This record gives sequence, structure tokens and C-alpha cells, in this order.
Amino acid sequence: MALKVYQYPRCGTCRKALKYLEEKEIPFADQNIVESPPSREELAEMVRKSGLPVKKFFNTSGKKYRELGLKDRLKEMDDEEMLDLLASDGMLIKRPLVTDGEKVTIGFKEDTFDQTWAQ
Repeated sequence: MALKVYQYPRCGTCRKALKYLEEKEIPFADQNIVESPPSREELAEMVRKSGLPVKKFFNTSGKKYRELGLKDRLKEMDDEEMLDLLASDGMLIKRPLVTDGEKVTIGFKEDTFDQTWAQ
């Protein structure tokens, strides 16, 4: 499966990630994370495959995250509540969110992309 990149066109980090994939000639399909966010089921599967806690999937620097006061609220939520919240609004999800169906990366760090996708 080609990589699926959930991204937001106005996000500089997403643009860097897409440029990286293009330069390395790694095939991918991109999907606007706001217009077509991953479903709750897809998010749950990506969390499971990533081995990371659900809270790592939140865009902690986003306006929506701050508006909803999630820094404090997430401490009281269980994983199911966090997944429901993430699935409700693509702007809450850290991006880019990249998967090949088996592996998952969140955000863009060149060394992580080198190790995960440039094989």
C-alpha cells in the first residue's frame, strides 16, 4: 500500500513532509485531515499500530486544542473519550499523520521519516 498522508495544506510541517516524500520519490496519497479526517476506527487502529499513547495524537499547538482547554481536560479522559474527541475534528489531530497500513508516524522529523519510510 502506498503511504497515506493525512495533512493540512496550510501547515508548514505538512508541506515539509510532502516535499521530503516527493524528493525521495516515495509514492503517497495525501488526504486533507480537516475535510476528510480519519474515522474513529482508523484512529484507534493507528494508535494501536504506533504503540504510542492516544494523547500523542493531539495537536497540542493548535488553536482548537487551546480553546477547548484540553491540556487539563485530557488528564481526566480515558482513551475512548480521547479517540471520540480526535475523530470529531481533524484540527485536533497532530499532523502530518502518515501510515502504510502497518507503520504510523505523527508529525515530521526527517530522521524518523528516514528510518520509517525511506527504506
